[in-house]
Amino acid sequence: MSDNDGKKTLGVRGGGSRPGNVKQSFSHGRTKNVVVETKRKRVVAPKPSSGKGVGMVGGDPSRRPAGITDSEMERRLKAVQAAKAREVVEAAQREAHEKAREEERMRRREEAELKEREQREAEEKARAKAEEEDRKRRETEEAAKRAAQAAAAPAEEAAPAAARGGPGKAVPGNKAKPGPERANDRDDRNSRKNRGDDGRRSGKLTLNQALSGGEGGRQKSMAAMKRKQERARQKAMGGPVHREKVVRDVQVPDAITVAELANRMAERVGDVIKSLMNMGMMVTQNQTIDQDTADLIVEEFGHRMQRVSDADVEDVITKTEDDAAEDLQSRPPVITIMGHVDHGKTSLLDAIRKTKVVSGEAGGITQHIGAYQVTTDSGTVLSFLDTPGHAAFTSMRSRGAQVTDIVVLVVAADDSVMPQTVEAINHAKAAGVPMIVAINKIDRPAANADKVRAELLQHEVVVEKMSGEVQDVEVSAINGTGLDTLLEAIALQSEILELKANPNRAAEGAVIEAQLDVGRGPVATVLVQRGTLRQGDIFVVGEQYGKVRALVNDKGERVPEAGPSVPVEVLGLNGTPEAGDVLNVVATEAQAREIAEYRSNLAREKRAAAGAATTLEQLMAKAKDDKNVTELPIIMKADVQGSAEAIVQAMEKIGNDEVRVRVLHSGVGAITESDIGLAEASGAPVFGFNVRANAPARQAANQKGVEIRYYSVIYDLVDDVKAAASGLLSNEIRENFIGYASIKEVFKVSNVGKVAGCLVTEGVARRSAGVRLLRDDVVIHEGTLKTLKRFKDEVSEVQSGQECGMAFENYEDIRPGDVIEIFTREEVTRTL
Repeated sequence: MSDNDGKKTLGVRGGGSRPGNVKQSFSHGRTKNVVVETKRKRVVAPKPSSGKGVGMVGGDPSRRPAGITDSEMERRLKAVQAAKAREVVEAAQREAHEKAREEERMRRREEAELKEREQREAEEKARAKAEEEDRKRRETEEAAKRAAQAAAAPAEEAAPAAARGGPGKAVPGNKAKPGPERANDRDDRNSRKNRGDDGRRSGKLTLNQALSGGEGGRQKSMAAMKRKQERARQKAMGGPVHREKVVRDVQVPDAITVAELANRMAERVGDVIKSLMNMGMMVTQNQTIDQDTADLIVEEFGHRMQRVSDADVEDVITKTEDDAAEDLQSRPPVITIMGHVDHGKTSLLDAIRKTKVVSGEAGGITQHIGAYQVTTDSGTVLSFLDTPGHAAFTSMRSRGAQVTDIVVLVVAADDSVMPQTVEAINHAKAAGVPMIVAINKIDRPAANADKVRAELLQHEVVVEKMSGEVQDVEVSAINGTGLDTLLEAIALQSEILELKANPNRAAEGAVIEAQLDVGRGPVATVLVQRGTLRQGDIFVVGEQYGKVRALVNDKGERVPEAGPSVPVEVLGLNGTPEAGDVLNVVATEAQAREIAEYRSNLAREKRAAAGAATTLEQLMAKAKDDKNVTELPIIMKADVQGSAEAIVQAMEKIGNDEVRVRVLHSGVGAITESDIGLAEASGAPVFGFNVRANAPARQAANQKGVEIRYYSVIYDLVDDVKAAASGLLSNEIRENFIGYASIKEVFKVSNVGKVAGCLVTEGVARRSAGVRLLRDDVVIHEGTLKTLKRFKDEVSEVQSGQECGMAFENYEDIRPGDVIEIFTREEVTRTL
């Protein structure tokens, strides 16, 4: 469509036209005017209704779609009207919602502006206050300066104040320059404007920004922003900006890591590392520092240091309060039966207990510490400890004397005082416990009780019959004679001692014996001394700890608890303790583990220190000595800890300067495959004392040719080891003198050399014997004879008083008057 003047026009079909100009805009600033022709819309008026359905469009049935009835058409019109009404309601609701959101947005904006305005006003007030104080200070200084100048030059007082340019008046011609404070404030406002009022990140956070830290690096956290706002608020209100530092009591052990020290001070690890670097120490957070260095750091950060030691973990055990007198209750006495071997100690205890322990002991001798409780006919409860009498069990007797209240010294009336009797007396005196002498075997025909009493006097044991204070009772374990008198003496002695203990406290006891049971694990026989040991208690004993799984009394019965002076077997240890260790009940398993680890580390350090203390000279001397000493290595396993200890001590006493026994390994429990491997590597036999090798160990021993020997009596074990060690001794060479001969003349014989004409003055001269040449009773040669002749014949020997000719092997410096000593050598087997 085009106009009369040739310009192009845009038109719309239908209706009348209304011309107009439209300005079109193009890229690069180009525009173009276009004439637009607008045509009016054609209006089609509906035809009059035929009366069917008011307001219905297309009421004419001829113009409806086929198959549409009047009711259907009416229903459709109503649906259209309802939809239009809903649209109107929803539009009104949307408009109201948008209006409310806009009002809320405006309200928040006004609140933020008001808060910012208040903050700015507060900052302005604080700044104005600071400027006012600064101005007043400057005025005071100027006034003081003017007063000084006026005193120095009174003529200057008449000069106009304006000429001097007093404070508070600007000098003409000078432009005011902004102070550093205002410049800094302006910079701060500009920087805040650039990065936002709160300094936080604006815009969406993309994945790349989150992983790489964003364009601006690490962003501030919400907590940092809150701290900043809190500081600004405190500053605006004139309060302290920095919080008051909390001074802490910091416990520092002998050695501590940097991170742990920072944690205990509640300081940043980086600050502590920086402080150490300023001191010239380049450290990391996992590095250990000593206590003195930690003291300097703690003092620098303003805290108080408390020095603690690793040994403080045992304070829960050592720092126990003494029991109050009202808490103490009577307890049974602990009686230890001591004496020489085969003097009837266990038989006497059997007679009291009415049992047969002796029949259960190998060889009829006691090789363990037995702990038993006996209730007498009168109702008195007694705790007995039965100790071995053999010389090897010295340490067992010592332990028995240390944990006891009364010692019953058993002496056989027909054997009197013996070495282990004296040793038992010394143990009792060292422990400071009272002693009762039981003179046993009084029924024997050779019994002599007075001889026993007299020999006891030599060891400062004065019995009552000899006007002393030590009670003595004549008894017979076989016939039961004097047992009631012995029990009365024990009861009397316990009454004198007034034995008491507090059962209502944490238990404490001594380990009498310890063993490794195949079915039950580590088992310790414990004599409770204070408190009550209950099932479920957590305890520490030596380098081991555990929880009481079960308590077994001397009759093999399980009991829920054990009070003072009660011996029980304790199950539930994590390892076998040493006999003589002290058992202590603690509150938590963590405490028990910490104490056990500390003791284990301490023992390891002691062993390492003992090895490191050896100097190079000592090592060389020991190596030189070892070169001349032959060792018999052995591996020994026993049933209980006490027996193993006693056997090791007995082995150390076997030997001399040439031969000694070396125990490579000793332990408690069955012989295992690892023991066989050690024995094969070292060429040592394996000794089992009341234990046996398991099936894999026996098979390995057969394959590797390792000897395993079993023993149940300590005598046999010691004797066999002595015999084996004696076999390593070199045979002794003994010399037997058989005769003397004096040289009368020396002859020179061709093809023979010098021959001595001799007279046998004593004994006999044999050609097979050894000879020495003596000159002025000094030995100048020792060797053998090359020839022995009588006249011209070679003979094997020459009797005393006869003459003969002798020639030495490889030696010819012989003179008349020399004496020849003739002897023989023989080897003698030595024993230890």
